[in-house]
Amino acid sequence: MTNEFYEMKNDILNRDDIFDLVTKFYSKIRIDNELGPIFNRVIVNWDEHLELLTDFWETSLLTGKKYTGNPFTAHQRADDANNNIITPDHFGAWLNLWFATVDENFEGENAQTIKRRARKMQTPLY
Repeated sequence: MTNEFYEMKNDILNRDDIFDLVTKFYSKIRIDNELGPIFNRVIVNWDEHLELLTDFWETSLLTGKKYTGNPFTAHQRADDANNNIITPDHFGAWLNLWFATVDENFEGENAQTIKRRARKMQTPLY
């Protein structure tokens, strides 16, 4: 009989959880060989960007009140700044890192929802 320790993870319940997720995720993005150069070329103020992304995901997942930007316009500007090199393969790499980061830190209904919503972001971008 094995005595395995299973660490229970919490679901994503509030802005602090979302900020934690976004911060951990983008720390991976920034050093990723494929995605890092794309993001680092465009994002000048990472602290501000993390707050903006937290607003986006909080609005999407929890409140529907804070984020007022246009993510598709922002992504188009990022692609333009990178000489239009961003492809669905880049989105796939981004999505794999997002799923891994969610799964490493959270579990539950909101964790699954935030992964589904991220997956749906690809269609309008390409």
